[in-house]
Amino acid sequence: MPRPNPPDTDAWRTGSVTVGLTLLALIAFAANSVLCRLALGRELIDPISFSAIRLGGGYLVLALLVARRFGLSTWRCGNWSSATALAAYAIPFSLAYVTLPTGIGALVLFAAVQISMLVLALRAGERLRAVQWAGFVVASGGLVYLSWPAGPAAPEPLGLLLMFGAGVGWGFYSVLGRGSQDPLADTAGNFARAFPVGLAAWLVAWLVAGLVARSSVTTSPTGIALALLSGTLTSGVGYAIWYSALRRLATTTAAAVQLSVPVLAAIGGVLLLSEAITLRLVLSTMVILGGIALSLRRPGRASPETRR
Repeated sequence: MPRPNPPDTDAWRTGSVTVGLTLLALIAFAANSVLCRLALGRELIDPISFSAIRLGGGYLVLALLVARRFGLSTWRCGNWSSATALAAYAIPFSLAYVTLPTGIGALVLFAAVQISMLVLALRAGERLRAVQWAGFVVASGGLVYLSWPAGPAAPEPLGLLLMFGAGVGWGFYSVLGRGSQDPLADTAGNFARAFPVGLAAWLVAWLVAGLVARSSVTTSPTGIALALLSGTLTSGVGYAIWYSALRRLATTTAAAVQLSVPVLAAIGGVLLLSEAITLRLVLSTMVILGGIALSLRRPGRASPETRR
């Protein structure tokens, strides 16, 4: 008769799986920023087409992954609330990256994510200790330092507003995903509902382009390929991984760890978009990761002498 695993071993395995899933999801989030900026910054595709193809690619790959269980009936999974939040994130995200640099866009996005998830967590009854509040403040300060413009090159206000709205959408999507019992199927259902929204937005953009000379709907093979890569791998599969991790994370913890994404995105911008490695990037990375370490601290167990 096999001997059961000790409780500490099971807890260690569960924790290791959670850490692994979370790291994969965070890398996928950063890759989305880099892929989107790479496609839109070089005008390889327009933002609405990028969003529609991204949502369609995510729907396609997820539908194939759950086809053995649900056939084409992915609508049985997920829900309209999550799908609405997904679309409210994806479309403004692409529109904002027409003008925002990679690091600044990721900063605004996940600052909004942090704020929205924190508000929702507090409303649900979660409470932060002083050291966790300090961690959030330190990490947020590092994010501001990372993206604060040196000189007159301030980000465009409309781009900032669009990215903030995208962050609120993603914050709601993350909080709604914590209750998922079947992350892969629910993500597939959410993409199945969000994809028609992306198509509708593309149709509106196409009609407007025909009426307004300055508006355009453009695509290129490279732009389409980047949108599909973002949709299938870093969005579709990445979000399913994130839903799996969320089942084991407190809302406040999920908000905190996402503060590392702008750092990862900035590094991706250095490697793929020829952005410079600066002292500002190095220092802000250290501050952000230090703040995250503080925010993730748990209360220590009292010793037997203390409990008496």
